[in-house]
Amino acid sequence: MDLQDQQQGSSEPMKVFNDSIHGHIELHPLLVRIIDTPQFQRLRHIKQLGGAYLVFPGASHNRFEHSIGVGYLAGCLLQDLEKRQPELQISREDILCVQIAGLCHDLGHGPFSHMFDRMFIPKVRPGLIWKHENASVQMFDHLVKVNKLEPVMEKYGLTPNDLVFIKEQIEGPRGNVDTGHSWQYEGRPKEKSFLYEIVANKRNGIDVDKWDYFARDCHHLGIQNIFDYRRFLKFARVCEVKGQKHICTREKEADDLYDMFYMRNCLHRKAYQHKVVYITEVMITEALEKANPYIKIQGSSGKMFTISTAMEDMEAYNKLTDHIFEQILYSSDRNLSEAQTILQDIIHRRLYKCVGQTTTEKDIEVSKEKRLEYAEEVAKSKPASTAVDLTAEDFIVSVIFMDYGMKKKNPLDEVEFYCKTAPDTPIKIRKTQVSKLLPEKFAEQLIRVYCKKTDERSLEAAKKYFVQWCMNRNFTKPQDGDITAPELTPQKHELNTSDEDDSQGRAKRAKKRIEPEFDTQRSKPHLNIGGAVVSQ
Repeated sequence: MDLQDQQQGSSEPMKVFNDSIHGHIELHPLLVRIIDTPQFQRLRHIKQLGGAYLVFPGASHNRFEHSIGVGYLAGCLLQDLEKRQPELQISREDILCVQIAGLCHDLGHGPFSHMFDRMFIPKVRPGLIWKHENASVQMFDHLVKVNKLEPVMEKYGLTPNDLVFIKEQIEGPRGNVDTGHSWQYEGRPKEKSFLYEIVANKRNGIDVDKWDYFARDCHHLGIQNIFDYRRFLKFARVCEVKGQKHICTREKEADDLYDMFYMRNCLHRKAYQHKVVYITEVMITEALEKANPYIKIQGSSGKMFTISTAMEDMEAYNKLTDHIFEQILYSSDRNLSEAQTILQDIIHRRLYKCVGQTTTEKDIEVSKEKRLEYAEEVAKSKPASTAVDLTAEDFIVSVIFMDYGMKKKNPLDEVEFYCKTAPDTPIKIRKTQVSKLLPEKFAEQLIRVYCKKTDERSLEAAKKYFVQWCMNRNFTKPQDGDITAPELTPQKHELNTSDEDDSQGRAKRAKKRIEPEFDTQRSKPHLNIGGAVVSQ
């Protein structure tokens, strides 16, 4: 089934878009009708990478073009599967619904993308469980209703059940589904379970959303993308695994998939979780928090909403974009003066400074209360060598996770493969079967400390506070610890050993626990294993 077949005899032609990543792409007329709505056009004004644009000059791309790319790739993957395996009985409606889900999966993003739902909303509305996927489904319903698209969808063969299927791909199973059953979805039967792995793959994270933002973000950030989704398309195949059908790939592609997850980690490390990007978004969040009570957004029936409540009404939420930054910055409302001061600091590059980064052997708690407690600890870690007094309010402690997409798990443990000689038989591939050079761990926790005071004297003192805190906590020695606080680091043996010394020390301690010791009274060797004596 090709793209022309999707039109089902309609006289409307496919529309061609010249995309900066995928080149000239053709989209179904119904997708074009959705793109041409104000609710979708809103995505032109929401930066894909939020505050990263204020750090990386090229990261000016928006959710608009990313969403078009995801809709296109969703169609590519499904059409390839349909041609390769006609027995799957993939229908035109299946392809159209998956493309619409890809197109609309980010409709619910707020200003500065993930900053809004991961930083701003938790800060101003603690306890509220809300994700942008929730708003994406609500905005999709709003889009269909106000633009009267239901008759248009019916024209192309879509039913109310297809609309359920589209929303399930974005948000997951609907809340009223009986969780006691093995199959929780309503939109498509269990025989088509693989359709739910294309746009947002909750099972192993291999989906077209990642493929597009890897390619698009790397292009705009100036980072080399090491994963080519086009190769995955060539080897994608559906196999039955424990009664459900899943998308699998050839066993020889395992190494490339590790590259894909490594690429995700690289993007988080180099861009998404970049230390300056993070603190820029912290400052924007602080500005929005101070402006929140004074910004009024009109929604349906003339009701007014604030920045933090606009997502309760889609008519109001549709007016909330990155433009809120300039709206606050250039307002004549004196109530916004504190927020304006913060935004002025951002555009004049008077940012809070990162005074150090460290790691831990064991994960530490990351709740809001705990981070404030850590800031108190840092403030109390004043070295004797500094005369500068800093308080907990001067510090921000950030605890972030870097992983391969599945927390501490190896993501390929959730992937099935097939062999050339047995394309319908799914198999698992262990990490040791791929390479001995792959990571031992797939996640780590990073701790960063920022100082709000930016004068040179305070920053130098803050760095010493940080090093002292790391010593008190037995954290890893900061990379520049010997330079920033040379009078402190030699005092702590754990912070003054090299990796080689540390590994040799561990080996000696392990050897000591198991080497034979001789009982002088009995002249009989015995083993001391972890404190327990065992006679030989």
